[in-house]
Amino acid sequence: MMHKKFIIAGGGTGGHIFPAIAIANAIKKQMNDAVFLFVGAKGKMEMEKVPQAGYDIEGIDIAGFNRSALIKNISLPFKLIKSFIQVAGIFKRFKPDAVIGVGGYSTFPVLKYAQSKGTPTFIHEANSFAGKSNMLLAKKATRVFTVSEGMEKFFPSEKISVSGNPVRESIVNSKIKKQTALNHFGLSPNVKTVLVIGGSLGAKSINEAVKDNLELFEKNNLQLIWQTGVHFYATAKDATAHRPMVFVSDFIQRMDYAYAAADVVISRSGAMSVSELSIVRKPVIFVPYPFAAEDHQTANAMNLVEKNAAMMIADKDAREKLIPAIVDLAKNENKQEDMKINMGIFAIPDADKRVADEIIKILS
Repeated sequence: MMHKKFIIAGGGTGGHIFPAIAIANAIKKQMNDAVFLFVGAKGKMEMEKVPQAGYDIEGIDIAGFNRSALIKNISLPFKLIKSFIQVAGIFKRFKPDAVIGVGGYSTFPVLKYAQSKGTPTFIHEANSFAGKSNMLLAKKATRVFTVSEGMEKFFPSEKISVSGNPVRESIVNSKIKKQTALNHFGLSPNVKTVLVIGGSLGAKSINEAVKDNLELFEKNNLQLIWQTGVHFYATAKDATAHRPMVFVSDFIQRMDYAYAAADVVISRSGAMSVSELSIVRKPVIFVPYPFAAEDHQTANAMNLVEKNAAMMIADKDAREKLIPAIVDLAKNENKQEDMKINMGIFAIPDADKRVADEIIKILS
């Protein structure tokens, strides 16, 4: 096959960025002369994380619909028009053979423009409740990759391919021992470890619940690995200054070590977190972000809760109920084992390869 050029569009959070990079890596393994250009939203996390993974990225001026402050949406039509002009320039220079959209602000203008030019487009929908942009784009897409069955209510059934959610290779193939992981965080091998991850941008309700209950963790002989997000980091650092049983970071680069160290987990239920936790099979209490589009984080969590593979606490109840619940779970070995077994149903460790195989087959 002649070497192919791919544009990969999307980002905003780790839940979009890391699957995108995993897909690019999987295609590259089979087509080592493939060329990739990522397109993301200026000022968002992809502008940093994609170059760190070794890929080029161009930023466009685009923002999503603001649900909490409607007045801020006045400029949205102008940004959308500007983004289409920028995308047209990118296509003229790069001339892609195919475009892959992974969700996030930049996906819509890039895939919409590609479809208007007859360029093959592929969508990866990471959530159990599809986003409106992906539903609109799916009508002219070449293929739509989904995390689970039952997505026909969102997309044309003949275009759906159930692939799972591509997860970072370092997590899928991790051989890190628990002792090594605990040493990495400066924690004890003789104490149960709670991992707290509020998503790559942090989670206010989870952070406040943890901060308010640090003594409860200590009383129950539990140590913490706490990813706070950038906005809560200083507060958390101050609150844990004299608590050696707590490791605090605004962003954990080596999640493979964090998962290896953890006995139980508190997490948002973004698509990436759900997929990673299913693969590493860690007992988890999900606290869905209540303002996610179409409340998709609740849908993601409920998929596992209904199979007794996870627990869930509503965001509004987190400050009161979350920490007592995680303490109880940390003490209940039988429940942990049941959850680990049931999580295996949702684990698809080769999702990146499934997506890559199908894209390459279609373009051949």
